[in-house]
This record gives sequence, structure tokens and C-alpha cells, in this order.
Amino acid sequence: MSKKNKKASFSFSDFLSELKENSVSTPKNIEKFEERKYFLIVCEGERTEPAYFNYFKKLLPKQLLDTIQIQGEGDNTINIVNKAIQLKEERKLNILLPNYDEAWAIFDKDDFPSERYNEAVRLAGENDINSGHSNQSFELWYILHFEFLQSALHRSDYIKKLTNHLGFKYEKNDTRVVEYLFKNCNIERAIHWAKELDSLHEGTSVSNACPHTKVYELVEKLREYCEPV
Repeated sequence: MSKKNKKASFSFSDFLSELKENSVSTPKNIEKFEERKYFLIVCEGERTEPAYFNYFKKLLPKQLLDTIQIQGEGDNTINIVNKAIQLKEERKLNILLPNYDEAWAIFDKDDFPSERYNEAVRLAGENDINSGHSNQSFELWYILHFEFLQSALHRSDYIKKLTNHLGFKYEKNDTRVVEYLFKNCNIERAIHWAKELDSLHEGTSVSNACPHTKVYELVEKLREYCEPV
């Protein structure tokens, strides 16, 4: 066959069909993630609370690893809220980084005066800071992974309960505790029971609501971005 005849036999429709057959198909199930949000979490404790929330960072998709900043202050109530306000405002001045979508202050009632605890919650609300407060302490959130606690107990009793539930002595800075909670406990049940406490104390001042914790609200937000836990 001559070169002229070869050229004349070319079929553009056949060429398109061949391209279609050899093309890589687009995956139908493309993994989707929630729109990226940036969180600031300022904690009263220097290690206990940060250790818990840092565990969520392990569960984030790689492209979301820089969306959570966690800072343990070793301070309390009003000072924690003020620190969250300060860091949130400083972030706004940094043109290289996006603003925080949500800023959280995590603090406990402990034995601080009721007025100080109430004032911290009020200050947070007035400055668009989410308040993850607990009465009496952050460990109440841990206990709700095991039982529904509605009796007002001193935080020292929380430690005894957690030791019994865990099967080893509870220490505030022991990373085994966080590992145990995430790997062996039902976080959805803990959220449910925390909401039950919320309902029981509806209309009560935060200092009189005991036991009570708002930590679950932050946990729910973080779980939207994580692998199922």
C-alpha cells in the first residue's frame, strides 16, 4: 500500500475510541474530608489535657495535620481564657497564617471560688472563645467513658474511680491513660452521658453544675476530621 493510501485510511473516530479505551478512568469514590478549619486549644494543664487532644492529631488526614494548635499553660480559669484571647488576636496579625476558626479554653472549677469560675465562662463567651470547662475537673470527661456519674464528688474521688476502671494507678501525665481511652472505650457513650449531664444542669449556674463538663463539644468538632474513634 502506498503512503498516500495509508494516510487516507486514517479514521479520526477510531483514534478517539482508542484513546477512550486506553484512558485512566476517574475514581468514582474519591475520599472527601470536611472543609479545613483551624483550632486553637489552650489548656489549663501543661501535660494532661494536651496529651489527650494531641492524640486527635494522630488521627487526622495528613493534609490536616497543621490545623490544630494545642498549648498547655499550667494556669487556671480566667488566665486561660485571657491567654486564648491573646493568641487568637496575635494570629490575626500574622499574614502568613490563616485565622483560627475556633479558639477553645479548657479549664476546671477545682477549688477556685465560684465567682472566678463563672467569670471565666462569661469572659470566654463575650470574646468568641469556646469554653471547655469542667466541674470539678477534666478527669470527669475520662470517667464518662466508663460510667454515668451524676453525683457531686471531689476530684480526688475521680482519681480513685479511674484507677479502678483502668486497672492501673491513674497518673495525670501517664500517656497510657489516653491510649486506653481511645483504644478500649466508647467515646460516643461518653459524649451521650456528657450531654445527659448538660440537660440535668440546664438553667443552673456553671459553678453549681456539678458534675458537669463541656469538653465533649470540642471532641465532637475534632471527630469530624478524624478517622472513626
